[in-house]
Amino acid sequence: MTIYLDIQEPYQELVRPARLEEAAQSALDAALATGDITILITDDETVADLNRRYLGKEGPTDVLSFPMRDPHAPDDFPLPPDEPPYLGDILIALPYTQRQAQREGRALEDELALLVVHGVLHLLGYDHATPEEKARMWARQNAILAELGLPPLAV
Repeated sequence: MTIYLDIQEPYQELVRPARLEEAAQSALDAALATGDITILITDDETVADLNRRYLGKEGPTDVLSFPMRDPHAPDDFPLPPDEPPYLGDILIALPYTQRQAQREGRALEDELALLVVHGVLHLLGYDHATPEEKARMWARQNAILAELGLPPLAV
């Protein structure tokens, strides 16, 4: 399994790659999942553009996840032997995340870890569109956050 990190130049000094990798690996381990993922730390404009083009929503958001395949679809596409699947991409808008962390009273590093966990769970098929889905996702997310030494989020 490989976690590809792409941290854009203006943000490299603000991000600790090892913490992002730890958060992603913890989320994968908790779900007993394997696979490769890409995490891009970028600006608000890039995330806003993708948010509009792919989700029909205006403005930036903290994190977007783009699963490589529908986790609810049949798994009938064979992979080469001993090759982990490519799970998808996670994009985090760092300026948005900085503002959110400040507003919530969390350290930027902790907010980034939370968003990586959240993004990985989306890649694995978790969602929060209904109260039931949200309760399931938040329970898994909070268990992973506890493993990382972070406080839980309210459902």
